[in-house]
Amino acid sequence: MFQEVSTRAGFPELELEVLRFWKERDIFHKSLKQREGRPPFIFYEGPPTANNPPGIHHVLSRALKDLFPRYKTMRGYYVERKAGWDTHGLPVEIEVEKQLKFTGKQDIEKFGVEAFNKLCRESVFKYIDQFAEVTERMGYWVDLDKAYRTLDTTYMETVWWILKQLWDKGLLYQGFKVVPYCPRDQTPLSSHELAQGYRDDVEDPSVYVKFELEDEPKTYFLAWTTTPWTLPGNVALAVGLDIPYVRVRQGDEHYILAKARLSILQGEYQVEGDVDAKSLLGKRYKPLYEYLVPDKPAFFVVDADFVSTEDGTGIVHTAAAYGVDDLDLSLKKGIPVRHVIDLAGRFRPEVTPFAGLFVKKADPKIIEDLTERGLMYRAETIRHTYPFCWRCGTPLLYYALTSWFIKTTAVKDQLLRNNGVVNWVPSHVGPGRMGNWLETLVDWSLSRWRYWGTPLPVWVCEKCDESRCIGSVAELGLTVNDDLHRPYIDRVTLPCEKCDGTMRRVPDLIDVWFDSGSMPMAQYHYPFENQELFKERFPADFIAEGLDQTRGWFFSLLAIGTMLFDQPAFKNVIVNGTVLDKQGRKMSKSLKNSVDPMEVMSKFGAHATRWYFFSAVAIGNDYRFDLPAVQDVIRRFMLILWNTYGFFANYARLDGFDPEGAAVPIRDRALLDRWLLAELAVTIADVEKAMEAYDPPTAARRLEGFVLDLSTWYVRRSRRRFWKSESDADKRSAYQTLYQVLVSLAQLLAPFMPFVSETIYQNLAAGKGGQPESVHLSDWPVPAADWRDDELRKQMSVVRRLVATGLAARNTAGIKVRQPLLAVTIAEKQLNPELESILLEELNIKAARYQGEGGSLTLDTEISPELKLEGLARDLVRKIQELRKQSGFAVEDRIRLYYEGDGILAEALERWRDYIATETLAVAIARGGAPNGASVETLQIEGHSLRVSVVRVASH
Repeated sequence: MFQEVSTRAGFPELELEVLRFWKERDIFHKSLKQREGRPPFIFYEGPPTANNPPGIHHVLSRALKDLFPRYKTMRGYYVERKAGWDTHGLPVEIEVEKQLKFTGKQDIEKFGVEAFNKLCRESVFKYIDQFAEVTERMGYWVDLDKAYRTLDTTYMETVWWILKQLWDKGLLYQGFKVVPYCPRDQTPLSSHELAQGYRDDVEDPSVYVKFELEDEPKTYFLAWTTTPWTLPGNVALAVGLDIPYVRVRQGDEHYILAKARLSILQGEYQVEGDVDAKSLLGKRYKPLYEYLVPDKPAFFVVDADFVSTEDGTGIVHTAAAYGVDDLDLSLKKGIPVRHVIDLAGRFRPEVTPFAGLFVKKADPKIIEDLTERGLMYRAETIRHTYPFCWRCGTPLLYYALTSWFIKTTAVKDQLLRNNGVVNWVPSHVGPGRMGNWLETLVDWSLSRWRYWGTPLPVWVCEKCDESRCIGSVAELGLTVNDDLHRPYIDRVTLPCEKCDGTMRRVPDLIDVWFDSGSMPMAQYHYPFENQELFKERFPADFIAEGLDQTRGWFFSLLAIGTMLFDQPAFKNVIVNGTVLDKQGRKMSKSLKNSVDPMEVMSKFGAHATRWYFFSAVAIGNDYRFDLPAVQDVIRRFMLILWNTYGFFANYARLDGFDPEGAAVPIRDRALLDRWLLAELAVTIADVEKAMEAYDPPTAARRLEGFVLDLSTWYVRRSRRRFWKSESDADKRSAYQTLYQVLVSLAQLLAPFMPFVSETIYQNLAAGKGGQPESVHLSDWPVPAADWRDDELRKQMSVVRRLVATGLAARNTAGIKVRQPLLAVTIAEKQLNPELESILLEELNIKAARYQGEGGSLTLDTEISPELKLEGLARDLVRKIQELRKQSGFAVEDRIRLYYEGDGILAEALERWRDYIATETLAVAIARGGAPNGASVETLQIEGHSLRVSVVRVASH
């Protein structure tokens, strides 16, 4: 009936066997087909970027994404699980550039865009295969055969359609703005990409510069900056109208700065008087550099509301081309915008002292130059947070340029409202990290000046500048079989409808986050196909990704859903923390602390890895990943589960237990059986409650606690019921109870640990009594009404508390548990006989007395000679059990026990012969020498010795 279970569980090998079983029986697709027509539970797969091999953090997010679809399927829902791949953008391009040893765009142009994009496509598919391998190995059930890919023409056409809707709503526009800009990749970035590349504790210059007034020699405005490279681009100084300023003298020089910032001055100074901010407006100063002549008036003081006295001098150096506030101020005040650096971040030839220098390398030379000219008041360094390119790691610049934007600021209120109706887990992420960021939202910088990605579908007339946004391939005379990537799409022209000119596509690509945020529609090629299907599967009931996606995929989903349909694209979202190394550092190739998930699963199995991620920390907290912690999952949980399952299966096999036999009514079962079923009923309810709240750690810890109780309380206390020879109602009750619990436990664990739960289910239940062929085709367990017994659970809880108190009292008194005691006095309501019997057995005490209340417990610690012998007998049992284990005997093996010696140990053995035989499964105990070849061991107990030998006999 049942297969024998080895006590040496090889979990990685077991998992591979289960993978083969799933594949041979097509269990995944059967699980989908089985639920067709049932209420849908909508899950969206956040597409990983196929630009590198998967890391251990991918196992975390994919484990969470596997957990809930499995759970909801068992609860009766139809859960489509469509895989997805993010295949475009800088991440892919940079990986190919590394392979080709390219240093920038000039190398790509020389190599050829067509050839370069071909390599990008090939690179993507290489990494998709590696992701698929990890996906299968970890047991993540997702349909890889029907995956959506952002590079497919059908997907890209939907993205174009979405952009056309935004164009028609006036939300897609071209503008001149300061945006985050990567000089290495030579492309603008979005504000949400900016947020992904911040680094703390970056060292930069901190300089206070002197701007001499044109009509007052040796009188200077003091201004502060951490970007000296912007000083050659200075066009104005800004003051705050509500800020008090002062004029001070140091030596023969005079300085003007905010009164609240006098602390920045070095050495002694004299305050010459207050200065009204209004009196400074329009005052002209000598430019630091005059290599580029402005086309408008410049180098004078203006007022601005962004000036503060929190740092600096209260006077802000304004370089219109290199700051958001600076550009806004310049456009408002009519100040010129002049670029002194090119798109590669190098100074233009006209700025002769620094021509060709990258801005960061120019910083020290600019400081040196201003110092030599007497215009540097103070130069230091500062450590602060600074943005770097999230893909290539280059320091970003704020750079004024003409680009394409989405007017997300126009729907800010709707975004905040829709964000508020999403169930964020943990709950603080929604109003906190996400909500706070939405409050400071800027328009979405959509343009990317690159090669491999979705082209911006805007065509502009060469003759009259008329522009047109394309929303389908048919408008271009193309089909979904055509490649929409560069350079092919750049060759497509359109006749201008306004004049007789030719329209050509703008060279821009779009932000890859817009690609991925379009997936609810694009995965179905909506609206060109599957219109009803999309309506049924929007929005998602559940998504899950890391915290960094609040400004990535989560934002793009929310923004596009809001702009198109005025609703969020998802209802519930789990936001997991970051996987760090054991020292709390981010994993990276440079630190050589990355972890290969395939190696971890090969060594410890997918289950230990999954369970670690489910149970180690609260959702949203960071993990300090450490292989010993994964190994500990096996020790503290998986082996306990496995050994409990093995205990049942092996004894049930030997006894020929038939789970389809007549059941012992619950009311007639032993108290421990009824308690265990009551605990199981509550465990099922608790796990359901946690899962419905999207709280895997609580569910996992509840399951782990139940398994521990099952092993260390129920099975430990019930072993004799399984060992006894007669097959009475009590033994059947024990078998039936443990069988019901283990099958239910396999079902409870199936979403969390799909492999071991399958193994247990296959041996115990598959095909028996009409049960499905796989645990993943079975329903979530529903406890019978007569399993519930809250009063019994409460009483057993009292017993276990008293046991813990009694064991602590024994420890304090220095009396081991194997030593019986005569009596215990309990300040508690009298227990019923069965519960009292459990308490006395656990504490190894003969009788209980009840006196008073309050839950205290007092031991009678006097030990009589008879009690001493009994204690030694228990010590002998422990020693003999150790010999059994050392000899490699199975738990159910019967033995013959031989002993030699006199004294108190021999006396104890003879006095407690029947007890020792029962506990050690000895069919006979003989005094005298062991058979030839049998190993003889000398047992040492409290200074006494006894020679014994254990010999295995045939199983009963």
